Amino acid sequence: MGMSQLIKMAVKSIVSNKLRAFLTMLGMIIGVSSVIILVSISQGSSKQISDQIGQLGTNLLTVNFYNTDQSKFKENDLSTIKKLSGVKEVAPVVSGRVTVKNGKTSSEVSLTGTTSSYKDVRNLKISSGRFFTDFDNDERLKTAILGSETATTLFGLSNPVGEKIQVNGTSYKVIGVLASSGSSLGQSGDNTVLLPMKVAQRLLQNTTIGSIYIQAENENIVNFAKANVESTLSVIFGESQDDFSVTNQQDVINTVSSVSNTMSIMLGGIACISLIVGGIGIMNIMLVSVSERTKEIGIRKAIGAQKTDILLQFLIESIVLSSFGGMIGVGLGVSAAKLYSMISSTSIAFSLPVILLSFTFSLLVGVIFGVFPAYKASNMRPIQALRFE
Repeated sequence: MGMSQLIKMAVKSIVSNKLRAFLTMLGMIIGVSSVIILVSISQGSSKQISDQIGQLGTNLLTVNFYNTDQSKFKENDLSTIKKLSGVKEVAPVVSGRVTVKNGKTSSEVSLTGTTSSYKDVRNLKISSGRFFTDFDNDERLKTAILGSETATTLFGLSNPVGEKIQVNGTSYKVIGVLASSGSSLGQSGDNTVLLPMKVAQRLLQNTTIGSIYIQAENENIVNFAKANVESTLSVIFGESQDDFSVTNQQDVINTVSSVSNTMSIMLGGIACISLIVGGIGIMNIMLVSVSERTKEIGIRKAIGAQKTDILLQFLIESIVLSSFGGMIGVGLGVSAAKLYSMISSTSIAFSLPVILLSFTFSLLVGVIFGVFPAYKASNMRPIQALRFE
């Protein structure tokens, strides 16, 4: 019997029992769609975070200081770092949490105290007004720059530039508003206020520099600049090597990608359990089908059907069920992921290898769990099959 005829018989058998066939395929549909949805959301989130980190520039180094109450890094060390080979610009940062207020409207936001170089080092955009100058910092002028979310919270749709705000009860003049930078690693970059570093140190009553951002001359010498910075900090900190860390953007991106890949594998593995359960359902239904069609098998064998023909008939029927379920699952998974992205405004990233792998796995499950029922059918003796009631 030809393969095309066997496929037609399998499709005819499935169509004659539509509801049972659909319920049999349900495990495959859920399994394949779950793999696609979970992995696409995971990879989309990873890509979004990586893109946001990459927007800061691939030539950015971040130095974090720990045990900051007794940090050995002082302001005069900044000039030493800036003079290092491969270093283009340095931006120190002091940070904390403050309450900003405009009239009766108030909000608790993150505070960043820094210098004029911070704008270029962090690749910030100003939507209105201007950024700090060295004069603002040197003269300790009470000027402030608002994140876009903070500006909207305090002033609504009006332009806050030139207006006064209260930061922990002290009046500051708004000189600029940052363009929206979105959120990264679960933290919003727009719910913030920036002050000149010396002003922020006085406000926070803390002169300790918590971190510095370093811009390398170009992305090709980032590792060279990083080595120079680490060597210099090692001299400054002496034996306290655990009191600082130097990372570049690629290190962060690699870490995020590694975590995302692990999560994708884990989520995909969990979703594959549905495929296995679906395969068990297919085997169960195929065994029922073999029992129901025992006489048919006996008649076919009596008129000359070979063992291989019977084996292929039921095996192909199992594969057709799993392939139909896989195709429906792919369509449902892609559609559901897109719908989720539209509703939640979350980025998704479809992976063709993952889609093909999930569909192939559904076919493989159909083959594996269809072998036993097909083998049982092919080994029936014609006389016993014909006598079956």
